Amino acid sequence: MSVGTQRLRDDADRLRAGAIAKREDPAVVDAALAADASRRELSVKVDALRAERKSISAEVGALLAAGTAKDDAKVVAGKAASQKIADQLTQLEDQLATAEAALEDALLRIPNPPDEDIPVGGAEANRSIRTWAPTGHPGIPADGSAPATAPAPEHDAVAERLAIFDLERGAKVAGAAFPAYRADGAALIRALINLFLDTHVRENGFTEIWPPILVNEASARGTGQIPDKEDQMYVVGRDGFYLAPTAEVPVTNLHRDEILDGAQLPIRYAAYTPCFRREAGAAGRETRGILRLHQFDKVEMVSFERPEESRAALEWLTERAEILLQRLELPYRVLLMATGDMGFVQMRKYDLEVWAAGSKRWLEVSSCSNFGDYQARRMAIRHRSEPGAKPELVHTLNGSGLAIPRVLAALLENGAQPDGSVKLPAVLHPYLGGRTHLLPPA
Repeated sequence: MSVGTQRLRDDADRLRAGAIAKREDPAVVDAALAADASRRELSVKVDALRAERKSISAEVGALLAAGTAKDDAKVVAGKAASQKIADQLTQLEDQLATAEAALEDALLRIPNPPDEDIPVGGAEANRSIRTWAPTGHPGIPADGSAPATAPAPEHDAVAERLAIFDLERGAKVAGAAFPAYRADGAALIRALINLFLDTHVRENGFTEIWPPILVNEASARGTGQIPDKEDQMYVVGRDGFYLAPTAEVPVTNLHRDEILDGAQLPIRYAAYTPCFRREAGAAGRETRGILRLHQFDKVEMVSFERPEESRAALEWLTERAEILLQRLELPYRVLLMATGDMGFVQMRKYDLEVWAAGSKRWLEVSSCSNFGDYQARRMAIRHRSEPGAKPELVHTLNGSGLAIPRVLAALLENGAQPDGSVKLPAVLHPYLGGRTHLLPPA
């Protein structure tokens, strides 16, 4: 379950308001309350019948122990009464199991209520909270609107000149939105992955994880992909697996059903994986090049935190993603996501968007989220603040650090030079053998 039954009973109004703010159906809260009431009523009846049967069995046992014959009227009547109760219990226990399943299903469908200071509304209510631009850039307006940058080619045109994408052959192998990269394109992706992992591990103290990219249903349910994003995942039907849509799923589930040592918190992981998502968007400008894909590469940050420290931890996590963008010399803005645009399982979420000079648009390259105890309750991830203390739920957080394709697109557009080359940020030079530019093939 995502929401505890005590919170359901005590905080139903806030849960309804949270669902409405996230543009979800608040009726699921009432369905959960009804299922909870039915479960409790049936549980009382079952417990009473079990106690009655136990009492009758004890009386019959005492009679037999005292030498009473098995065909004695009291013994026969006691056994008959016990059997009648057993038959009633079978029916009630089936009803109880049905009520418990209905409650579990309803609780999974209640969205995580947003923090109280989150702007209410859809994408139009997202709030720009800070911006950054490298030296020499005209700068980004304080409200996060579009900067006045010089004309530049779009990333797919740059990539064609450099001969670094092979989208047609990728489509031949797997279908549209499954890209193939070649030569400097493949090398640049590998360089970005290594830069991101090196920074997270060597500077930020993350432990690197190389997780499975196939996950089972319990893992997908644990992080909230089921039931919210079930249709967006690729299913390996024969074996009952899903292709991970993000490393968040396998990495967060590493500690499912565990009690962590509170003295070791925070536990922070960084993982590179390919990511797979069925929905890549409708046809049009949005899908040109590598902006919306079924398969893409991403480095993910995952953190397990003490509840009282998770809000500050989200700010820290977001800053780790920002530092990478600054080193890549990519202008960006940080958005505090509104209730209707933040997602089903998040309680607070920041999106980092880079400015692409060619397409003159903002490209999302990172989402950093605090889930509170919502995921941890589903996965039963707890911690003890001290030895012998009662286990408490942890808070889980994650953030893209970073998503590769749109970072690559922004690098191509912002670094495009009049001679057809692409100037690379200094931080990438050591990862590309000291090269400062990508050059068109001779």
